[in-house]
Amino acid sequence: IMETKITGKGRKIMKFCTTLIAVRDMERSLRFYRNLFGQEVTQDLGWNKTLTCGLTLQEHFDELAGFPAETMKYQPNTMELYFETETFDEFLTLLLEYPDVKLLHEPKTFPWLQRGVRIFDPDGHLIEVSESMYSVACAQFRQGKTVAETAGLIQHPQHVVEAWYLEYQSESVDKTAEVKCPNPAKQ
Repeated sequence: IMETKITGKGRKIMKFCTTLIAVRDMERSLRFYRNLFGQEVTQDLGWNKTLTCGLTLQEHFDELAGFPAETMKYQPNTMELYFETETFDEFLTLLLEYPDVKLLHEPKTFPWLQRGVRIFDPDGHLIEVSESMYSVACAQFRQGKTVAETAGLIQHPQHVVEAWYLEYQSESVDKTAEVKCPNPAKQ
């Protein structure tokens, strides 16, 4: 839950709680999100189930919202759910086990060097799964790129890339005392 810092007479008056998507078949949707994304139900209200990531699935949304069922539009292509993973290649291997999952496009590399794929859930909701930008930055560090070069290549602010570099350095040192990475921040 993200709280908004709007106050009225010293009290918070607004907070964002969840993203809710309409689903036609709850069990089919639960299998999809459980099998491909490792999501479990954290709150079960029957027709309404919240998943580990905070996403809420809602069956019979037309009845809840009070509009005609025939006005429900699935696969609207007006929003996407976005997931990142440190193990993109493993996700692609898992995805091959589900040939019925419809792809918007094959896995590709975006101009900011991040690899990603867009798929549709059983109700046509667009989902992007991409490697984490931290992973993208680390690949550049391994190639000897400086923080400034990496920031330019991956189109992220330099202060963000600097923080990632420090994390990358600490991970490299933790894995083996022999690993010595050059400090791109000083180059």
